[in-house]
Amino acid sequence: MKRIILSGGGTGGHIYPAVSVAEALKKRLGDDVEILFVGAEGKMEMSLIPNLGYNIKGLNIVGLQRRFTWKNFALPYYLLRSLNQARRIIKEFKPDVVAGFGGYASAPIVFVAQRMGVPTIIQEQNSYAGLVNKIVGGRAKKICVAYEGMERFFDKAKIVLTGNPLRSAFGSGSIDRKEAFAHYGLKEGLPTILVVGGSLGTRTLNNMMKSWIVTLGGEAPVQVVWQTGRFYEKEMREFFAHYPTKNISLVPFIDRMDYAYEIADVVISRSGACTVSELCLAKKPTLFVPSPNVAEDHQTKNARALVDKGAAMMVSDAEAADCGISTALKMVSDEALLAKLSKNIAKLATPDAAERVADEILKQIKE
Repeated sequence: MKRIILSGGGTGGHIYPAVSVAEALKKRLGDDVEILFVGAEGKMEMSLIPNLGYNIKGLNIVGLQRRFTWKNFALPYYLLRSLNQARRIIKEFKPDVVAGFGGYASAPIVFVAQRMGVPTIIQEQNSYAGLVNKIVGGRAKKICVAYEGMERFFDKAKIVLTGNPLRSAFGSGSIDRKEAFAHYGLKEGLPTILVVGGSLGTRTLNNMMKSWIVTLGGEAPVQVVWQTGRFYEKEMREFFAHYPTKNISLVPFIDRMDYAYEIADVVISRSGACTVSELCLAKKPTLFVPSPNVAEDHQTKNARALVDKGAAMMVSDAEAADCGISTALKMVSDEALLAKLSKNIAKLATPDAAERVADEILKQIKE
């Protein structure tokens, strides 16, 4: 029986890659593997992971606030407490290997495992390494990355280019297009733009849509799936009631992202690591609007990695309200550009990323 700890949490960007690797391990090993997740108490993983059928232990750990706040003075207490909890988990579970997927929830268990002689692997989703992975990367046996050039942060000999593990098989070609259009109340024939800002939503992209809608006079020249996010749903529905516009489908949350990608000719999106990986798999021409409110401005770096290869376009957060939609409209009317972007972004996809990371985990057990 192989015993493996997977850790990462706080946001879906750290959790879902770990879940996809767990699924790859279970598919390969069946009952010959026992997987334990380790996350942060009170965060989304503590309910999400059990619902998926896996066991999870929570640590009393909090993240470092990058702006001055009194909460940071309590950080040493939580850190020491979480290190003790991590030590207890490792003694009881006796893992063969520990894999960290970034985020502050993974720091204590990976750090302690390294000092207790348990081999560790880390997976870095972004093109600019996160603080936790930079701290624990020195003692990791292997570092699985999604972008080239990561030797800036890690020992080149340890780096393995695996891509970002994803649960959904976007771009598989098995989606019924008519069904996908019907799901969003739209029809084939008009170019379609998908505006997506994450499950909670993005103020910048919502303001961009509002600025455009007030100029339209009740009918958009293209179809748009506008995902407002649950946080902004009430406000945006009230706005839309005052400016009802044909050809725009307003949804708070996209439950069928495979349908949304299938019908989209152009996607306007933030550039979080997992989103970028999904778009590569879906082969979608994309206009990135990176969030400026993230550590080390890593979303801009993620987007720039694709833009520099002719695989996407980008406007800044500050520019989005003025030129986001106009840029997307120019893109959707240029068939040659769309074909080029689709071809180039597809080259960056790694559909077997979860299996590649699972390979590296199992190699450590053999060694």
